[in-house]
Amino acid sequence: MMDRNADAPWSKFDPEVYVDLNYRTPLEVDLLIVRLLRDHFGRCFARGVPDAVRGVDVGAGANLYPALSMLPWCEKILLLEYAVPNVEYLERQATGPEGYDVVWDAFWEVLREAPAYREVEPRNRFGEIVRVERANLLDLDGQRRWDLGTMFFVADSMSECPDEFQRGVRCFMDVLNDGAPFAAAFMKESLGYQVGDHRYPAYRVNADQVQDGLEKFAEELEIHDLHHMVRPGHEGMILALGRRNSEVAAP
Repeated sequence: MMDRNADAPWSKFDPEVYVDLNYRTPLEVDLLIVRLLRDHFGRCFARGVPDAVRGVDVGAGANLYPALSMLPWCEKILLLEYAVPNVEYLERQATGPEGYDVVWDAFWEVLREAPAYREVEPRNRFGEIVRVERANLLDLDGQRRWDLGTMFFVADSMSECPDEFQRGVRCFMDVLNDGAPFAAAFMKESLGYQVGDHRYPAYRVNADQVQDGLEKFAEELEIHDLHHMVRPGHEGMILALGRRNSEVAAP
């Protein structure tokens, strides 16, 4: 029997352990992803930044680099997250008196290699425009309201079920406005993952499945199949970059 999203022990997720495992010492593949993300958003906004761009990171978890990548372009950024410990972690990062944790500075150093990022003071900007809200990806209302969006290691890392993976991808894409740049990342062929004392489910996804899941919603779609293993139990990472098209896909 496959584990579904509702079966996972999200209330016991430990964000500090997760950050220590994955981000305290920056991994080569994450720095590569940040470069690709930075350059993609830079290309998308090369002809100018529209007024009042609103960004969303769906299933933000204990990872700030997707939100940091949106800072130069957005008037507001919303971090949506379901696990209560992660919500509390994100709120501390956004509202703490000294700003977000220094662990994220290494990722900002990669971002600021591009001129648009050098014009931003990240801690002040993050505290000014980022807000956190508890929400389940699978319960998003489908109203297309966001002008820029990210979803990192979420649709594939919450359930073993193909229907929940596909629904998660659709729910993310269905909240993006026409033409919205987006980035989505997935663990390739993941067998699940351990955080502290608890095991969390994953759907075994490959680059073809990511392409199939996104192409109906996207234009200018790029799939980067990154063969970097960071722990046993997966075969790499997949990064999808593109823009939301104007099509309304059937449920």
